[in-house]
Amino acid sequence: AGGGRKKYEAGLIQGGCMRTSIVGYGCIFLAAVCWAFLGPAGRFAMNEGLTPLEVAFWRAALGCGLFLLHAARTRTLKLRSFTDLGAFALFGLVSLASLFVCYQHAVLNGGAALTSVLLYTAPAWVAIFSRLVFGERLTTFTIAAIGMSLAGVACVSFSGTDAGALPTPVFPLAGVVFGLLAGLLYSTMYIFTKSYLKRYTTYTLYGFSMVFASLGLLPFVSRLPATATAWASLLFIALVCTYLGFWAYGEGLKRLAPTKAAVLCTLEPVVATAVAWWLWDERFSGLGWVGAALIIGAVLILVISSQQDTANA
Repeated sequence: AGGGRKKYEAGLIQGGCMRTSIVGYGCIFLAAVCWAFLGPAGRFAMNEGLTPLEVAFWRAALGCGLFLLHAARTRTLKLRSFTDLGAFALFGLVSLASLFVCYQHAVLNGGAALTSVLLYTAPAWVAIFSRLVFGERLTTFTIAAIGMSLAGVACVSFSGTDAGALPTPVFPLAGVVFGLLAGLLYSTMYIFTKSYLKRYTTYTLYGFSMVFASLGLLPFVSRLPATATAWASLLFIALVCTYLGFWAYGEGLKRLAPTKAAVLCTLEPVVATAVAWWLWDERFSGLGWVGAALIIGAVLILVISSQQDTANA
């Protein structure tokens, strides 16, 4: 009877872990989908005369307001220590505001394709930091998934939109440096968020951090948006790409290891390309389909390996 009881309890624990993982994967996928709309929505805003850094400021400022409002309504808008406030300031200025600036400079100096590849070196950075900070074990499956996702992002980014040729990439030094910095800064989001979600809600964490991100980006703002289309685009970016996207991202990180979450987020360029096809009839080339298959394959490897780990626990 005792053995049967233990098996029953073990089954409940295993089932709970599996459900938690599934919810985590779903949240990260939702975050990737929300972030994939950032490029098209930003394109609409910039067509109305806004600069990329002005779009970044309004994204942080409006998103900050939504997060703080939610935290206030749920009575979680409070700091546990002034040390945490300093950490939020550092995260907002370095991981968020500086990321936006480096990303835009990488695009200007190296192009969008090269920037996407360098930005999504983040899973490799996250794997290193997770090993050092959290002691996360890197399995053969995880390493294979990182490699496949990086190769997939490269294929998608350099595939072009015509059913044909692979464009000849150019690697200017400034574009490479800013792109690598963007990838490194992007990876710190996973480590910081994972650490502080133990003590703060997603809304409080990003609400406070985006206050400082907004202040850091404020000097780049020279005027208010002048059209209804610009405001509509910015509100969409704030609500969907920032508030909903970062909420889903935080909820996913509560349930998954940072390295797995980083690999799953490489679905973003695949979804972004699908959105571009839907809005502007931009199409994948053959190389793009190969890249999409590699990224999806990497995600499937993580899901299957996670289920095996749960079953063996």
